[in-house]
Amino acid sequence: MKISNYMREDHRHCDDSFAKVEQAANKSDFEEAFKHFEEFMVDTLKHFSREEEVLFPAFEEVTGSKEGPTNVMRYEHDQVRGLLEQLKEAIDKKEKERFFSAADTLMILLQQHNMKEEQMLYAMCDRVLEAKAENLVEEMKKH
Repeated sequence: MKISNYMREDHRHCDDSFAKVEQAANKSDFEEAFKHFEEFMVDTLKHFSREEEVLFPAFEEVTGSKEGPTNVMRYEHDQVRGLLEQLKEAIDKKEKERFFSAADTLMILLQQHNMKEEQMLYAMCDRVLEAKAENLVEEMKKH
């Protein structure tokens, strides 16, 4: 399996999880929203772990650079982590307007982030890590 295919599927899974959070919050069902939010947060943090602990180090080792696209992606991951905290707090306090304000910011950030990864970084990973791709995908599945 290509790295890009596996990671793109992972993005879609996270997107689907977040849609469930938004649907529940839109109905002001904050119990349901929290349940789906926990699932989304776990899925998103696992995705970040796959990248930060497996994919990015492999890419950086082959390219010899830690200051390139992986550095930007790590920075954006940190921004997402901050927004996750804001979303959790808004759900905990049942603040629908605050939730959707943070959710809108998160969605814009994630759409741009995922597009950069899918159109640029993952394609680069497919090229430079082709010989290791199958092993890397298997390792990422364990995270």
